[in-house]
Amino acid sequence: MFLQAEQEYSRHNFEAADTALLFQHFKDAEQECKALLEKGDRGERHDMALPAYDQCIKASHRFNLLDARGVISVTERQSYILRVRELAKACGAAWLKTEGGGAA
Repeated sequence: MFLQAEQEYSRHNFEAADTALLFQHFKDAEQECKALLEKGDRGERHDMALPAYDQCIKASHRFNLLDARGVISVTERQSYILRVRELAKACGAAWLKTEGGGAA
């Protein structure tokens, strides 16, 4: 049932996706994640941890597509992984400052 979708998305991801656009989307998601983390910080509370995490996931996905396309060098790869990791850590810290994360 999903064979056609798998084939078409694989073709897109590995052959046709515009890599310049993917690089721009990565930067956009990274910037938006950071902005949401800053805007949502209320000291002891955070009120935009989930929207920030959504942008972190988008940045991670864009990185994975760029990596799969082979357009990121070995040294750049390490830098991108670190950038996504820092976003994820910041989102985790923000989550701990929400009701769902256990903040009072």
